[in-house]
Amino acid sequence: MFVEVGIQQRRKHGQNICGDAFVSHKYADQNRVISVLSDGLGSGVKANILSTMTVAMAAKFTESGLDFVRCAKIMMDALPVCQKRMISYATFTIVDCRMHGATRIIEMDSPPVLLVRRGQAVACPSTTIESPREDKRILRFTEVTLEPEDRLVFCTDGITQAGLGTRSYPLGWREDGVEDYVLDQVRATPSVSARDLSEALLQEALRKEHFRRAQDDMSAAVVYFRRPRKLLMLTGPPFLKERDAEYARLLDQFDGKRVVCGGTTANIVARELDRPINMILRGGDRVLPPISEMAGVDLITEGILTLTRAAQLIEADTIPPDTDPAAQLVHLLLESDMIQFVVGSRINEAHQDPSLPVDIEIRRNIVKRIAHVLEERHLKEVTVSCI
Repeated sequence: MFVEVGIQQRRKHGQNICGDAFVSHKYADQNRVISVLSDGLGSGVKANILSTMTVAMAAKFTESGLDFVRCAKIMMDALPVCQKRMISYATFTIVDCRMHGATRIIEMDSPPVLLVRRGQAVACPSTTIESPREDKRILRFTEVTLEPEDRLVFCTDGITQAGLGTRSYPLGWREDGVEDYVLDQVRATPSVSARDLSEALLQEALRKEHFRRAQDDMSAAVVYFRRPRKLLMLTGPPFLKERDAEYARLLDQFDGKRVVCGGTTANIVARELDRPINMILRGGDRVLPPISEMAGVDLITEGILTLTRAAQLIEADTIPPDTDPAAQLVHLLLESDMIQFVVGSRINEAHQDPSLPVDIEIRRNIVKRIAHVLEERHLKEVTVSCI
């Protein structure tokens, strides 16, 4: 199984920094993903410092191998309470997920985690632990075994309290409203990704607010447990022309999404598989050449320019709608879980042209930049091989 984690955040209107913090770490040697969301008291820099410290401490404690409940108790007692408002300086939700499905959840003072299974909300039995030091400070502890296509949805109270004080939502959107919306989205699109579902939840919460201005920090996170979605990308011709047929067969026999980046690469595949290429004149822009189509291939783009632009987009984490070839490529990569890059090693003389942009690099290095972000920031399983 594969665990996809999606997070979308919006800072409070008028603030320069979000008071919520989120971290997600993948431990490949343990087949484990740990995700932590924290909401710092108030907003702005102070709240950000509190929440950032909380998620760092929570992730470290959880990963340590110490007794799970003991770690949670230490954290619960370590976090101070505001003596004026009598609430925690920071809340937290910890999701510790194993690839075989065993999952543990710890929550303190945060909206409860929603488990969605086959389009329905599933109640998870939990135990509670009260702090001996602070009244009304309660820890929720849950253990559940996830099944394929299950989702865990969790958020900060900026989402559940969206629209607070408005005529339509005098008490805020509330947990029931969030649950109904999430279930409607999953039923309408059963394969919706964690990234898209968290974005949809955030945008719907913003629609509840006056002028779509967040009145509190907002964070929406989704953990999606599923069978992995695979993608293969070929880019660049093989070093030896004798391997062109092998190169094309690799694409033809792959079980998953297939992408070709580069005109020479596409011509090799078309020749070896005896399939025509059709250029699509719509969808390009002033910088990038348009995409092409071929039977059995999900996306065909130009090579170095498109890869360089895709690397810039994914590193900046500002993914525009899939209106140009680079954006379409990035969307395909983010929707996939196990990604295999096969890079041809033959030098293309066109790339030595001094009129090309200075930031164009050797194809292999660009692919490594993309692979690094996919692995570190989006927890994808990535392999890069050369031919």
